[in-house]
Amino acid sequence: MTASRDRPVYVPYADGTHRLTVGLRPLDPDAWIEPDENYAAELAEKERLLATRRAEVFQALPGSEAAQREVLEMLAAHLPRRFPERFRRDGGRLLSLADGRAVDLAEDGRPPLETAGRLVQEDLCLMRAADDGFRLVAASLCFPAYWSLADKMGRALPAIHGPVPGYDARLAGPVDKVFALLRADRPMWRLNWSIAESPELFQPMPQRPTQRAVTPQTVGERLFVRVERQTLRRLPASGDILFTIRTYLDPVAALAAHPAMARALRSALGQLDPAMRAYKGTVRFHEILCDYLARIGGAAETPDPPSAPITVGETLR
Repeated sequence: MTASRDRPVYVPYADGTHRLTVGLRPLDPDAWIEPDENYAAELAEKERLLATRRAEVFQALPGSEAAQREVLEMLAAHLPRRFPERFRRDGGRLLSLADGRAVDLAEDGRPPLETAGRLVQEDLCLMRAADDGFRLVAASLCFPAYWSLADKMGRALPAIHGPVPGYDARLAGPVDKVFALLRADRPMWRLNWSIAESPELFQPMPQRPTQRAVTPQTVGERLFVRVERQTLRRLPASGDILFTIRTYLDPVAALAAHPAMARALRSALGQLDPAMRAYKGTVRFHEILCDYLARIGGAAETPDPPSAPITVGETLR
């Protein structure tokens, strides 16, 4: 588990409602990547996974190499410009000052997107237009939330989002339209949340972990709010779309210091139908979690507007 924070960075449930929407908004290009105090630990975990479980966390289809290189070049230019205190370019290497690594940008034999994934906490997924929509053609995915890269590689958006309740009926059309119309000079971003039973970022299929007993006494420390900050940007040269996923994990107990947010999460959970409860991962402990949030949330009151960075609005993975 990475280092804890005094408060969640993002609370997409802050308005207390659950809405199945695309939920995209414009992204300032300077806010594309979000390194933080967990950078060294999370990049060390990426290196471990690439060394021990590479087939599970990196895959690429033939023909995606040029677009992969485009992603790497964009990151190699963006990071030292935007974060000079964290990154420095040294010829063909990018120096990560936070953990002392020197990443060779032209490593022989290593796919460019794999190298790109070793620079940032975000996971990186490369999507390409095809006759039946956009397909996943390459990915550096070290921190999946209960899905398998092998199952998704080469598949189009509807198949990728198959587990999302209501996706085909309500979201497939709008998502396809967003991907088709996305402009290189107008990146977008969105948030998604779920409840996790483990503090580990690497949570692949086939199933969620259930070895930790969740009781009224342990629920605050043994459950975690998992928030994904996702960005979409079209690559100007290839026309492919890069989808990034930055994962934040906070113990539910952290909301005790923010009772308005505890009440909001309880309200949002109460609006989930059975299928969405299963998708969000709350079936086994839904009532225990809601009771705990009621205890730490206290009586309803009108809260002060939350300070930035807080983003409101439910979205899908």
